[in-house]
Amino acid sequence: MYVSRARASLRGWGGVAAMAVLCALALAFVLLLPSTQRAPDEPARAAQRSATGVQTRADRCVDSEAHRQTLAPSGADGPTIDAIKARTGAKRKLVVGVDQNSYRWGYRNPNTDGARLEGFDIDLVHRIAADILGDPEAVQFKAIPTSQRIPAIEDGRVDMVVRTMTITCDRLRQVAFSAPYFKTGQQVLAPKSSPITGYDDSLAHKKVCTAAGSTAYAKLDADRKDGRLPATTDISTTVPNQLDCLVRLQLGEVDAVVTDGALAASQAAQDPTVELKGKAFTTEYYGVAMKKDADDLVRRVNRVLVDYRAQGWQTSYDDWLSATLGKDASASKPPAPPQYLRGS
Repeated sequence: MYVSRARASLRGWGGVAAMAVLCALALAFVLLLPSTQRAPDEPARAAQRSATGVQTRADRCVDSEAHRQTLAPSGADGPTIDAIKARTGAKRKLVVGVDQNSYRWGYRNPNTDGARLEGFDIDLVHRIAADILGDPEAVQFKAIPTSQRIPAIEDGRVDMVVRTMTITCDRLRQVAFSAPYFKTGQQVLAPKSSPITGYDDSLAHKKVCTAAGSTAYAKLDADRKDGRLPATTDISTTVPNQLDCLVRLQLGEVDAVVTDGALAASQAAQDPTVELKGKAFTTEYYGVAMKKDADDLVRRVNRVLVDYRAQGWQTSYDDWLSATLGKDASASKPPAPPQYLRGS
């Protein structure tokens, strides 16, 4: 309406010039409008670009380098940590998914009051809680099976998972990981009397147990398809928790178990009739898993790990793992300092 009235009132060349100016101003306003409308959305778009960048890195990921796909350490709080600290009363705790059946990693010690959760992973959880909430006991432990580690994070049932969880490219597409806190590799566990010699042709016509959703099953499945594992190896037996494989082995339902060497060594410590067969045939790193967008929490955990490697890691190793993995922890300690993502 304003432009129509302006046209009616403008006459002659002067009117034409004025009309040109008016149109130019209107056009400039139209061109500027999208910029002013975009401004409030810019943080969201920036976050989307950042998420796209992370996804691109995950898509280009190689498993041997997956443990390097993490953010640089920081002690600053952010939205995820603020939400944890905002919890009140008895709920003001760090909620962590753990195992309660992995001997010396995360297990209930029947010789303690209330069958207290103990182990190498549990020590790390207490250290993280002390840093974030100022109290190492400010933790709500949730026992979750191997196959539920990622769903528990995605559904928000836990703030993080500390449960001998290997950092892989596939998992990086679903969750975020801290820097590695332990180095291990897949190994074969079988009865001492078994003719199985390791991850080789001796597994032909043998039934092997793995945990559902584990890197062990993924490795066996891929190797059998590619001919690196005998086609007659039966890998159909999967269980919710790794310890269930040891039970199946003890009952004679399977011939061997394939799992992380660190876990296999602890299972061998529980049963003197079984032993590790052959050497580790992969190299893997455990990390703390968190939600994909919990950047502040990932950075905070990474800062905790920097301090933990310098003081605390070795003590925990000596307390829980040296009896099964040996006093020399150099093969198990992850690289320090890790190489963080560029620009992170």
